[in-house]
Amino acid sequence: MDAFLVSTGIVALAEIGDKTQLLAFLLAARFRRPLPIVAGIFVATIANHAFAAAVGALVSRLLGPDVMRWVLGIAFLGMAAWIMVPDEVDEDETPLARFGVFLTTLLAFFVAEMGDKTQVATVALAARYSSAVAVVAGTTLGMMLANVPAVYFGDRIAGRIPLKLVHGLAALVFAVLGIATLLGAGRNLGF
Repeated sequence: MDAFLVSTGIVALAEIGDKTQLLAFLLAARFRRPLPIVAGIFVATIANHAFAAAVGALVSRLLGPDVMRWVLGIAFLGMAAWIMVPDEVDEDETPLARFGVFLTTLLAFFVAEMGDKTQVATVALAARYSSAVAVVAGTTLGMMLANVPAVYFGDRIAGRIPLKLVHGLAALVFAVLGIATLLGAGRNLGF
């Protein structure tokens, strides 16, 4: 249950102001069809984060517990710093709608999420926790918690979210995870 809850919280916070959330705003403004946009985000997130979790689980098996502890600790601290850098999306980068709303959203989100903060976080979380399914379920829920309101209420809520505060909280969570991991908090988990 920890893997699910931590994954949900971290990704929900990390996604606020992220380039994929900005993409959700743009797609909602361009297509004005929320249901296929939300469905595309959901399918793209599951596919992308399942891949990321598989990579994280593989890395966890390949590295020894001591090396894994340092890699994860440093990765979490790096994520804490990275999350403080705001993302931008250029409207010209959004794909044309020649594939329809659902497929355009699915493709755009899958590609935009490659190498993104939340994908890297999913790799690290899957390496940290033994349940890749719980991590993917949690990271997917976190993405949906951040992006569904962006699709449905984007224009009304965009200016009301204090992004610096949200990014600061997410960075704090990553920093605490990094320090705890470096101090050996994961010993009972094998690293």
